[in-house]
Amino acid sequence: MEKILEAKDVLKVYENGVIANRAVSIAVEENTIHAVVGENGAGKTTLMKIIFGIEQAQDGEIFFKGEKVHIRSPRDAIRIGIGMVHQHLMLAPDLTVAENMVLGNEPLRAKLFLDTDRAGEITLQVSEEYGLQVPPNKKIKDLPIGVRQRVEILKALFRNAELLILDEPTSVLTPQETEVLFKTLKNLKKQGKTIIFISHKLNEVKQIADRVTIMRDARVIDTRDASELTEHDIAQLMVGRDISFERIRAPVTLGESLLSVRNLSYVNDEAILVLNKMSFDVRSGEILGLAGVVGNGQTELVRILTGLLQPSEGEITLRGENLIGLSPRRIREKGLCHIPEDRMEDGVAEETTLEENFILDRYYKPGFSKGLRLLWKDISQHSRELIEKFNILAQSTKTPVSALSGGNIQKVVVARELSSDPDVIIAAHPTRGIDVGSEEMVHRLLQEARDRGKAIFLASADLDEILKLSTRVIVIYNGGIAAHFQDVSKITAGDLGPYMLGVQREEAVSGKVSA
Repeated sequence: MEKILEAKDVLKVYENGVIANRAVSIAVEENTIHAVVGENGAGKTTLMKIIFGIEQAQDGEIFFKGEKVHIRSPRDAIRIGIGMVHQHLMLAPDLTVAENMVLGNEPLRAKLFLDTDRAGEITLQVSEEYGLQVPPNKKIKDLPIGVRQRVEILKALFRNAELLILDEPTSVLTPQETEVLFKTLKNLKKQGKTIIFISHKLNEVKQIADRVTIMRDARVIDTRDASELTEHDIAQLMVGRDISFERIRAPVTLGESLLSVRNLSYVNDEAILVLNKMSFDVRSGEILGLAGVVGNGQTELVRILTGLLQPSEGEITLRGENLIGLSPRRIREKGLCHIPEDRMEDGVAEETTLEENFILDRYYKPGFSKGLRLLWKDISQHSRELIEKFNILAQSTKTPVSALSGGNIQKVVVARELSSDPDVIIAAHPTRGIDVGSEEMVHRLLQEARDRGKAIFLASADLDEILKLSTRVIVIYNGGIAAHFQDVSKITAGDLGPYMLGVQREEAVSGKVSA
Protein backbone atom coordinates (compact mmCIF):
# COMPACT_ATOMS: atom_id res chain seq x y z
CA MET A 1 0.00 0.00 0.00
CA GLU A 2 1.01 3.63 -0.53
CA LYS A 3 1.98 5.70 2.50
CA ILE A 4 -0.31 8.67 3.07
CA LEU A 5 1.77 10.00 5.98
CA GLU A 6 5.35 9.55 7.03
CA ALA A 7 7.11 11.27 9.93
CA LYS A 8 10.87 10.84 10.13
CA ASP A 9 13.12 11.45 13.16
CA VAL A 10 10.78 13.94 14.83
CA LEU A 11 12.33 15.69 17.84
CA LYS A 12 10.30 17.79 20.25
CA VAL A 13 11.84 19.33 23.36
CA TYR A 14 9.75 21.68 25.48
CA GLU A 15 11.17 24.86 27.00
CA ASN A 16 11.42 23.19 30.41
CA GLY A 17 13.76 20.56 28.94
CA VAL A 18 11.27 17.69 28.73
CA ILE A 19 11.80 15.55 25.62
CA ALA A 20 8.36 14.63 24.31
CA ASN A 21 9.45 13.02 21.02
CA ARG A 22 12.92 11.57 20.56
CA ALA A 23 13.75 10.71 16.91
CA VAL A 24 10.21 9.43 16.35
CA SER A 25 9.42 7.88 12.98
CA ILE A 26 6.05 6.53 11.87
CA ALA A 27 4.57 5.52 8.50
CA VAL A 28 0.80 5.31 7.96
CA GLU A 29 -0.56 3.45 4.95
CA GLU A 30 -3.56 4.92 3.15
CA ASN A 31 -7.04 3.42 3.62
CA THR A 32 -6.11 1.87 6.97
CA ILE A 33 -6.90 2.40 10.64
CA HIS A 34 -3.54 2.86 12.34
CA ALA A 35 -3.51 2.76 16.15
CA VAL A 36 -0.92 4.60 18.22
CA VAL A 37 -0.64 3.40 21.83
CA GLY A 38 1.55 4.13 24.82
CA GLU A 39 1.49 5.14 28.45
CA ASN A 40 0.42 8.63 29.53
CA GLY A 41 3.29 10.93 28.58
CA ALA A 42 4.78 8.52 26.02
CA GLY A 43 4.57 11.23 23.33
CA LYS A 44 1.52 10.11 21.33
CA THR A 45 -0.51 13.30 21.55
CA THR A 46 2.54 15.52 21.07
CA LEU A 47 3.36 13.71 17.82
CA MET A 48 -0.23 14.16 16.62
CA LYS A 49 -0.17 17.85 17.55
CA ILE A 50 2.99 18.25 15.47
CA ILE A 51 1.39 16.50 12.50
CA PHE A 52 -1.68 18.75 12.87
CA GLY A 53 0.38 21.93 13.28
CA ILE A 54 -0.53 22.75 16.89
CA GLU A 55 3.06 22.13 18.01
CA GLN A 56 6.32 22.66 16.12
CA ALA A 57 9.16 20.12 16.19
CA GLN A 58 12.81 21.13 16.55
CA ASP A 59 13.90 18.51 14.04
CA GLY A 60 12.55 15.88 11.68
CA GLU A 61 10.51 15.72 8.48
CA ILE A 62 6.87 15.08 7.61
CA PHE A 63 5.72 13.73 4.25
CA PHE A 64 2.08 13.73 3.17
CA LYS A 65 1.07 11.78 0.06
CA GLY A 66 4.74 11.49 -0.89
CA GLU A 67 5.58 15.20 -0.64
CA LYS A 68 7.55 16.89 2.12
CA VAL A 69 5.29 19.35 3.94
CA HIS A 70 5.81 22.15 6.44
CA ILE A 71 2.77 22.26 8.72
CA ARG A 72 2.99 25.45 10.76
CA SER A 73 -0.63 25.61 11.93
CA PRO A 74 -3.87 23.60 11.93
CA ARG A 75 -4.92 25.72 8.96
CA ASP A 76 -1.99 24.28 6.98
CA ALA A 77 -2.94 20.74 8.05
CA ILE A 78 -6.59 21.20 7.06
CA ARG A 79 -5.57 22.74 3.74
CA ILE A 80 -3.58 19.65 2.70
CA GLY A 81 -6.20 17.17 3.97
CA ILE A 82 -5.45 16.36 7.61
CA GLY A 83 -8.17 16.64 10.28
CA MET A 84 -8.04 16.03 14.01
CA VAL A 85 -10.67 15.26 16.65
CA HIS A 86 -9.22 16.14 20.04
CA GLN A 87 -9.69 14.23 23.29
CA HIS A 88 -11.50 17.23 24.77
CA LEU A 89 -13.80 18.29 21.96
CA MET A 90 -13.17 21.71 20.41
CA LEU A 91 -16.73 22.86 19.79
CA ALA A 92 -18.55 26.07 20.73
CA PRO A 93 -21.18 24.80 23.23
CA ASP A 94 -23.61 27.70 22.81
CA LEU A 95 -23.71 27.44 19.02
CA THR A 96 -25.84 24.99 17.07
CA VAL A 97 -24.50 21.94 15.25
CA ALA A 98 -24.85 23.76 11.91
CA GLU A 99 -23.10 26.88 13.21
CA ASN A 100 -20.20 24.78 14.49
CA MET A 101 -20.06 22.87 11.22
CA VAL A 102 -19.47 25.97 9.07
CA LEU A 103 -17.43 27.97 11.60
CA GLY A 104 -14.64 29.62 9.63
CA ASN A 105 -16.35 28.76 6.32
CA GLU A 106 -19.67 30.50 6.90
CA PRO A 107 -22.18 30.85 4.03
CA LEU A 108 -23.39 34.47 4.06
CA ARG A 109 -26.52 36.36 3.13
CA ALA A 110 -25.99 39.81 1.63
CA LYS A 111 -22.25 39.24 2.27
CA LEU A 112 -22.81 40.12 5.94
CA PHE A 113 -25.07 37.70 7.78
CA LEU A 114 -24.81 33.96 8.41
CA ASP A 115 -27.13 32.06 6.11
CA THR A 116 -28.52 29.69 8.74
CA ASP A 117 -30.71 27.84 6.24
CA ARG A 118 -27.70 27.11 4.03
CA ALA A 119 -25.63 26.07 7.07
CA GLY A 120 -28.37 23.60 7.98
CA GLU A 121 -28.47 22.26 4.41
CA ILE A 122 -24.70 21.78 4.39
CA THR A 123 -24.86 19.92 7.71
CA LEU A 124 -27.59 17.57 6.49
CA GLN A 125 -25.76 16.99 3.21
CA VAL A 126 -22.46 16.06 4.90
CA SER A 127 -24.32 14.02 7.51
CA GLU A 128 -26.09 11.96 4.84
CA GLU A 129 -22.93 11.56 2.75
CA TYR A 130 -21.05 9.90 5.61
CA GLY A 131 -23.98 8.24 7.39
CA LEU A 132 -23.55 10.21 10.60
CA GLN A 133 -26.86 11.59 11.80
CA VAL A 134 -26.76 14.88 13.73
CA PRO A 135 -29.47 17.47 14.54
CA PRO A 136 -28.44 20.70 12.73
CA ASN A 137 -30.45 23.11 14.87
CA LYS A 138 -29.65 21.79 18.35
CA LYS A 139 -27.02 23.49 20.50
CA ILE A 140 -23.88 21.49 21.20
CA LYS A 141 -24.34 21.81 24.98
CA ASP A 142 -27.68 20.00 24.73
CA LEU A 143 -26.25 16.92 22.98
CA PRO A 144 -24.79 13.72 24.47
CA ILE A 145 -21.04 13.33 24.12
CA GLY A 146 -21.29 10.70 21.38
CA VAL A 147 -23.29 13.03 19.12
CA ARG A 148 -20.88 15.91 19.81
CA GLN A 149 -18.07 13.68 18.65
CA ARG A 150 -19.93 12.97 15.41
CA VAL A 151 -20.12 16.72 14.84
CA GLU A 152 -16.33 17.00 15.26
CA ILE A 153 -15.76 14.19 12.78
CA LEU A 154 -18.21 15.68 10.27
CA LYS A 155 -16.60 19.08 10.68
CA ALA A 156 -13.22 17.60 9.70
CA LEU A 157 -14.73 15.68 6.77
CA PHE A 158 -16.53 18.82 5.57
CA ARG A 159 -13.07 20.38 5.32
CA ASN A 160 -12.01 17.51 3.02
CA ALA A 161 -9.85 15.57 5.47
CA GLU A 162 -8.28 12.51 3.87
CA LEU A 163 -6.39 11.61 7.05
CA LEU A 164 -8.37 11.82 10.30
CA ILE A 165 -6.58 11.80 13.67
CA LEU A 166 -8.72 10.69 16.62
CA ASP A 167 -7.15 11.33 20.05
CA GLU A 168 -8.69 9.03 22.69
CA PRO A 169 -12.09 9.10 20.94
CA THR A 170 -13.75 6.50 23.20
CA SER A 171 -12.52 7.77 26.60
CA VAL A 172 -15.91 9.33 27.45
CA LEU A 173 -18.19 7.20 25.29
CA THR A 174 -20.61 4.52 26.41
CA PRO A 175 -20.12 1.02 24.97
CA GLN A 176 -23.09 1.64 22.67
CA GLU A 177 -21.62 4.95 21.44
CA THR A 178 -18.26 3.24 20.91
CA GLU A 179 -19.93 0.58 18.79
CA VAL A 180 -21.53 3.30 16.64
CA LEU A 181 -18.18 5.10 16.33
CA PHE A 182 -16.39 1.93 15.20
CA LYS A 183 -19.03 1.29 12.57
CA THR A 184 -18.48 4.86 11.36
CA LEU A 185 -14.71 4.45 11.21
CA LYS A 186 -14.98 1.24 9.22
CA ASN A 187 -17.35 2.94 6.78
CA LEU A 188 -14.96 5.88 6.42
CA LYS A 189 -12.14 3.47 5.62
CA LYS A 190 -14.31 1.90 2.91
CA GLN A 191 -14.83 5.40 1.49
CA GLY A 192 -11.08 5.87 1.14
CA LYS A 193 -10.26 7.70 4.37
CA THR A 194 -7.27 6.93 6.58
CA ILE A 195 -7.56 7.08 10.37
CA ILE A 196 -4.97 7.41 13.13
CA PHE A 197 -6.57 6.06 16.29
CA ILE A 198 -5.00 6.90 19.67
CA SER A 199 -6.31 4.80 22.55
CA HIS A 200 -5.46 3.22 25.90
CA LYS A 201 -8.08 0.51 25.48
CA LEU A 202 -6.21 -2.44 24.07
CA ASN A 203 -9.31 -4.52 23.35
CA GLU A 204 -10.54 -1.65 21.15
CA VAL A 205 -7.19 -1.45 19.38
CA LYS A 206 -7.40 -5.13 18.56
CA GLN A 207 -10.99 -4.70 17.42
CA ILE A 208 -10.54 -1.72 15.09
CA ALA A 209 -6.89 -1.35 14.01
CA ASP A 210 -5.05 -2.70 10.97
CA ARG A 211 -1.62 -1.58 12.21
CA VAL A 212 -0.32 -0.63 15.66
CA THR A 213 2.54 1.66 16.64
CA ILE A 214 3.68 1.34 20.27
CA MET A 215 5.44 4.29 21.98
CA ARG A 216 7.33 4.38 25.25
CA ASP A 217 9.44 7.12 26.86
CA ALA A 218 9.10 9.46 23.85
CA ARG A 219 10.26 6.80 21.37
CA VAL A 220 8.62 4.39 18.94
CA ILE A 221 9.20 0.87 20.25
CA ASP A 222 7.60 -1.11 17.43
CA THR A 223 5.07 -1.05 14.60
CA ARG A 224 3.28 -4.24 13.56
CA ASP A 225 0.11 -5.56 12.02
CA ALA A 226 -2.56 -5.75 14.72
CA SER A 227 -3.16 -9.40 13.84
CA GLU A 228 0.40 -10.23 14.99
CA LEU A 229 -0.15 -8.87 18.51
CA THR A 230 -2.22 -9.90 21.51
CA GLU A 231 -3.45 -7.41 24.10
CA HIS A 232 -0.83 -8.81 26.45
CA ASP A 233 1.92 -8.23 23.84
CA ILE A 234 0.87 -4.60 23.37
CA ALA A 235 0.67 -3.97 27.12
CA GLN A 236 4.12 -5.44 27.71
CA LEU A 237 5.66 -3.34 24.92
CA MET A 238 3.95 -0.20 26.24
CA VAL A 239 5.20 -0.43 29.82
CA GLY A 240 8.34 -2.53 29.41
CA ARG A 241 7.23 -5.14 31.93
CA ASP A 242 4.62 -7.84 32.39
CA ILE A 243 1.06 -6.73 33.14
CA SER A 244 -1.45 -8.85 35.02
CA PHE A 245 -4.99 -9.15 33.67
CA GLU A 246 -5.99 -11.72 36.30
CA ARG A 247 -8.93 -11.19 38.64
CA ILE A 248 -7.89 -10.24 42.15
CA ARG A 249 -8.46 -12.78 44.90
CA ALA A 250 -11.64 -12.44 46.93
CA PRO A 251 -11.16 -11.22 50.51
CA VAL A 252 -10.87 -13.92 53.16
CA THR A 253 -13.19 -12.16 55.61
CA LEU A 254 -15.69 -9.35 55.33
CA GLY A 255 -16.51 -6.77 57.97
CA GLU A 256 -19.63 -4.87 58.90
CA SER A 257 -21.82 -2.94 56.52
CA LEU A 258 -20.39 0.59 56.29
CA LEU A 259 -22.64 2.06 53.57
CA SER A 260 -26.33 1.13 53.53
CA VAL A 261 -28.89 2.21 50.96
CA ARG A 262 -32.58 1.48 51.47
CA ASN A 263 -35.48 2.02 49.08
CA LEU A 264 -33.71 4.81 47.23
CA SER A 265 -35.76 6.50 44.50
CA TYR A 266 -35.13 9.54 42.35
CA VAL A 267 -37.48 11.44 40.04
CA ASN A 268 -35.71 13.98 37.83
CA ASP A 269 -36.86 17.46 36.76
CA GLU A 270 -38.73 15.97 33.81
CA ALA A 271 -40.81 13.79 36.18
CA ILE A 272 -39.02 10.62 35.00
CA LEU A 273 -38.43 7.88 37.58
CA VAL A 274 -34.67 7.37 37.26
CA LEU A 275 -34.05 5.22 40.37
CA ASN A 276 -36.70 2.88 41.73
CA LYS A 277 -36.43 1.67 45.35
CA MET A 278 -32.80 0.54 45.23
CA SER A 279 -31.38 -1.19 48.30
CA PHE A 280 -27.83 -2.47 48.83
CA ASP A 281 -24.98 -2.56 51.35
CA VAL A 282 -21.25 -2.15 50.95
CA ARG A 283 -19.21 -3.90 53.61
CA SER A 284 -15.83 -3.23 55.09
CA GLY A 285 -13.21 -5.15 53.13
CA GLU A 286 -15.17 -5.60 49.88
CA ILE A 287 -15.63 -4.03 46.45
CA LEU A 288 -19.27 -3.99 45.34
CA GLY A 289 -19.42 -3.62 41.56
CA LEU A 290 -22.29 -1.90 39.77
CA ALA A 291 -22.70 -3.14 36.18
CA GLY A 292 -25.16 -1.82 33.65
CA VAL A 293 -25.65 -0.17 30.29
CA VAL A 294 -24.84 3.52 30.72
CA GLY A 295 -27.98 5.60 31.15
CA ASN A 296 -29.86 3.28 33.51
CA GLY A 297 -29.40 5.47 36.58
CA GLN A 298 -25.74 4.90 37.51
CA THR A 299 -24.76 8.57 37.20
CA GLU A 300 -27.68 9.75 39.32
CA LEU A 301 -27.05 7.05 41.93
CA VAL A 302 -23.41 8.05 42.36
CA ARG A 303 -24.30 11.75 42.56
CA ILE A 304 -26.90 11.02 45.25
CA LEU A 305 -24.46 8.90 47.29
CA THR A 306 -21.95 11.77 47.24
CA GLY A 307 -24.41 14.59 48.00
CA LEU A 308 -24.43 16.16 44.54
CA LEU A 309 -28.13 15.26 44.12
CA GLN A 310 -30.90 14.72 46.65
CA PRO A 311 -33.11 11.61 46.33
CA SER A 312 -36.89 11.75 46.12
CA GLU A 313 -37.14 9.14 48.88
CA GLY A 314 -35.12 6.50 50.68
CA GLU A 315 -32.29 6.26 53.19
CA ILE A 316 -28.49 6.36 52.97
CA THR A 317 -26.38 5.75 56.06
CA LEU A 318 -22.64 5.54 56.72
CA ARG A 319 -21.84 3.59 59.89
CA GLY A 320 -25.47 4.15 60.82
CA GLU A 321 -25.34 7.94 60.39
CA ASN A 322 -27.79 9.54 57.96
CA LEU A 323 -26.28 11.16 54.84
CA ILE A 324 -29.48 12.46 53.26
CA GLY A 325 -29.53 16.25 53.12
CA LEU A 326 -25.83 16.66 53.91
CA SER A 327 -23.55 18.70 51.66
CA PRO A 328 -20.74 16.96 49.74
CA ARG A 329 -18.26 18.50 52.19
CA ARG A 330 -20.09 17.13 55.23
CA ILE A 331 -20.37 13.71 53.59
CA ARG A 332 -16.62 13.75 52.98
CA GLU A 333 -16.03 14.61 56.61
CA LYS A 334 -18.07 11.54 57.55
CA GLY A 335 -15.48 9.40 55.73
CA LEU A 336 -16.65 9.05 52.10
CA CYS A 337 -14.59 10.00 49.04
CA HIS A 338 -15.61 10.25 45.39
CA ILE A 339 -13.74 9.50 42.16
CA PRO A 340 -16.21 11.10 39.69
CA GLU A 341 -17.04 9.80 36.23
CA ASP A 342 -16.33 13.19 34.60
CA ARG A 343 -12.92 14.34 35.78
CA MET A 344 -13.10 17.72 34.05
CA GLU A 345 -16.61 18.59 35.25
CA ASP A 346 -16.51 17.27 38.82
CA GLY A 347 -12.92 16.19 39.50
CA VAL A 348 -10.55 19.12 39.04
CA ALA A 349 -10.30 22.88 38.74
CA GLU A 350 -8.30 22.71 35.54
CA GLU A 351 -6.84 26.23 35.48
CA THR A 352 -5.39 25.93 39.00
CA THR A 353 -2.19 24.15 40.06
CA LEU A 354 -1.66 20.57 41.18
CA GLU A 355 -1.06 21.87 44.72
CA GLU A 356 -4.43 23.58 44.76
CA ASN A 357 -6.22 20.56 43.31
CA PHE A 358 -4.65 18.19 45.83
CA ILE A 359 -6.09 20.22 48.74
CA LEU A 360 -9.50 21.14 47.31
CA ASP A 361 -11.22 18.99 49.93
CA ARG A 362 -8.85 19.65 52.86
CA TYR A 363 -7.36 23.16 52.57
CA TYR A 364 -9.06 24.19 55.83
CA LYS A 365 -7.73 21.27 57.86
CA PRO A 366 -4.72 21.23 60.23
CA GLY A 367 -1.51 20.55 58.35
CA PHE A 368 -2.65 22.62 55.36
CA SER A 369 -3.74 25.86 56.99
CA LYS A 370 -3.34 27.84 60.18
CA GLY A 371 -6.13 30.29 60.81
CA LEU A 372 -6.67 32.11 57.50
CA ARG A 373 -3.17 31.28 56.24
CA LEU A 374 -2.40 28.36 53.92
CA LEU A 375 0.78 26.44 54.77
CA TRP A 376 2.25 26.34 51.28
CA LYS A 377 5.49 24.63 52.30
CA ASP A 378 3.54 21.69 53.76
CA ILE A 379 1.11 21.72 50.82
CA SER A 380 4.04 21.50 48.38
CA GLN A 381 5.57 18.59 50.28
CA HIS A 382 2.21 16.77 50.33
CA SER A 383 1.84 17.37 46.59
CA ARG A 384 5.32 16.08 45.79
CA GLU A 385 4.58 12.89 47.72
CA LEU A 386 1.37 12.30 45.76
CA ILE A 387 3.05 13.04 42.42
CA GLU A 388 5.73 10.46 43.20
CA LYS A 389 3.41 7.81 44.65
CA PHE A 390 0.91 7.98 41.81
CA ASN A 391 3.51 8.47 39.04
CA ILE A 392 1.95 11.71 37.79
CA LEU A 393 3.91 13.24 34.91
CA ALA A 394 4.16 16.95 35.75
CA GLN A 395 6.98 19.46 35.79
CA SER A 396 6.29 20.75 39.29
CA THR A 397 3.64 20.97 41.97
CA LYS A 398 2.73 24.39 40.54
CA THR A 399 1.94 23.05 37.06
CA PRO A 400 -1.65 23.89 36.02
CA VAL A 401 -3.80 20.78 35.74
CA SER A 402 -4.82 21.94 32.24
CA ALA A 403 -1.23 21.32 31.10
CA LEU A 404 -1.45 17.58 31.88
CA SER A 405 -2.62 14.76 29.65
CA GLY A 406 -6.10 13.36 30.30
CA GLY A 407 -4.70 10.25 31.94
CA ASN A 408 -2.50 12.24 34.30
CA ILE A 409 -5.46 14.44 35.24
CA GLN A 410 -7.32 11.25 36.17
CA LYS A 411 -4.38 10.24 38.36
CA VAL A 412 -4.54 13.62 40.13
CA VAL A 413 -8.18 12.91 41.03
CA VAL A 414 -7.46 9.35 42.19
CA ALA A 415 -4.45 10.53 44.23
CA ARG A 416 -6.43 13.21 46.04
CA GLU A 417 -9.38 10.95 46.80
CA LEU A 418 -7.47 7.89 48.00
CA SER A 419 -5.06 9.99 50.08
CA SER A 420 -7.97 11.32 52.18
CA ASP A 421 -8.01 7.98 54.08
CA PRO A 422 -11.77 7.42 53.65
CA ASP A 423 -13.88 4.63 55.08
CA VAL A 424 -16.01 4.41 51.92
CA ILE A 425 -14.75 4.94 48.37
CA ILE A 426 -17.25 5.74 45.60
CA ALA A 427 -15.32 5.05 42.39
CA ALA A 428 -17.07 5.88 39.11
CA HIS A 429 -15.06 4.78 36.06
CA PRO A 430 -11.77 5.19 38.02
CA THR A 431 -9.48 4.15 35.14
CA ARG A 432 -11.26 5.93 32.30
CA GLY A 433 -8.71 7.39 29.90
CA ILE A 434 -5.54 6.07 31.54
CA ASP A 435 -3.00 3.65 30.13
CA VAL A 436 -2.75 0.00 31.01
CA GLY A 437 0.17 0.47 33.39
CA SER A 438 -1.59 3.23 35.32
CA GLU A 439 -4.78 1.19 35.28
CA GLU A 440 -2.93 -1.65 36.96
CA MET A 441 -1.64 0.78 39.59
CA VAL A 442 -5.16 2.14 40.35
CA HIS A 443 -6.51 -1.40 40.57
CA ARG A 444 -3.73 -2.33 43.00
CA LEU A 445 -4.44 0.74 45.15
CA LEU A 446 -8.15 -0.09 45.29
CA GLN A 447 -7.33 -3.66 46.26
CA GLU A 448 -4.97 -2.43 48.99
CA ALA A 449 -7.67 -0.08 50.30
CA ARG A 450 -10.12 -3.00 50.33
CA ASP A 451 -7.63 -5.13 52.24
CA ARG A 452 -7.27 -2.36 54.85
CA GLY A 453 -10.99 -2.63 55.51
CA LYS A 454 -12.32 0.11 53.26
CA ALA A 455 -15.73 -0.32 51.62
CA ILE A 456 -15.61 0.35 47.87
CA PHE A 457 -18.55 0.95 45.55
CA LEU A 458 -17.32 0.58 41.96
CA ALA A 459 -19.46 1.82 39.07
CA SER A 460 -17.85 1.16 35.70
CA ALA A 461 -18.84 0.69 32.07
CA ASP A 462 -15.82 -1.61 31.69
CA LEU A 463 -17.07 -5.12 32.49
CA ASP A 464 -13.51 -6.45 32.58
CA GLU A 465 -12.79 -3.96 35.36
CA ILE A 466 -15.97 -4.91 37.23
CA LEU A 467 -15.17 -8.62 37.04
CA LYS A 468 -11.48 -8.15 37.89
CA LEU A 469 -12.03 -6.12 41.05
CA SER A 470 -15.47 -6.88 42.49
CA THR A 471 -16.26 -9.09 45.45
CA ARG A 472 -19.97 -8.97 44.56
CA VAL A 473 -21.77 -7.49 41.56
CA ILE A 474 -25.20 -5.92 41.29
CA VAL A 475 -26.68 -5.16 37.87
CA ILE A 476 -28.76 -2.03 37.35
CA TYR A 477 -31.47 -1.85 34.71
CA ASN A 478 -34.01 0.93 34.29
CA GLY A 479 -33.20 2.34 37.72
CA GLY A 480 -33.58 -0.90 39.69
CA ILE A 481 -31.43 -3.87 40.67
CA ALA A 482 -31.96 -6.60 38.09
CA ALA A 483 -29.48 -9.14 39.49
CA HIS A 484 -27.14 -9.75 42.41
CA PHE A 485 -24.11 -12.02 41.93
CA GLN A 486 -22.51 -12.91 45.25
CA ASP A 487 -19.71 -15.07 43.80
CA VAL A 488 -17.95 -13.17 41.01
CA SER A 489 -15.43 -15.95 40.38
CA LYS A 490 -18.11 -17.98 38.62
CA ILE A 491 -19.50 -15.35 36.23
CA THR A 492 -18.49 -13.82 32.90
CA ALA A 493 -19.48 -10.68 30.99
CA GLY A 494 -21.87 -12.90 29.05
CA ASP A 495 -23.67 -13.82 32.28
CA LEU A 496 -24.21 -10.13 33.07
CA GLY A 497 -25.43 -9.19 29.58
CA PRO A 498 -29.06 -10.44 29.72
CA TYR A 499 -29.65 -8.62 33.01
CA MET A 500 -28.00 -5.43 31.74
CA LEU A 501 -30.31 -5.44 28.72
CA GLY A 502 -33.43 -6.26 30.73
CA VAL A 503 -33.92 -9.61 29.02
CA GLN A 504 -33.65 -11.41 32.37
CA ARG A 505 -34.39 -10.26 35.90
CA GLU A 506 -34.14 -11.98 39.26
CA GLU A 507 -37.23 -11.98 41.44
CA ALA A 508 -37.10 -10.13 44.78
CA VAL A 509 -33.46 -9.20 44.20
CA SER A 510 -31.44 -6.70 46.21
CA GLY A 511 -27.82 -6.01 46.96
CA LYS A 512 -28.27 -6.08 50.72
CA VAL A 513 -25.89 -8.07 52.88
CA SER A 514 -28.78 -10.11 54.20
CA ALA A 515 -29.82 -11.18 50.69
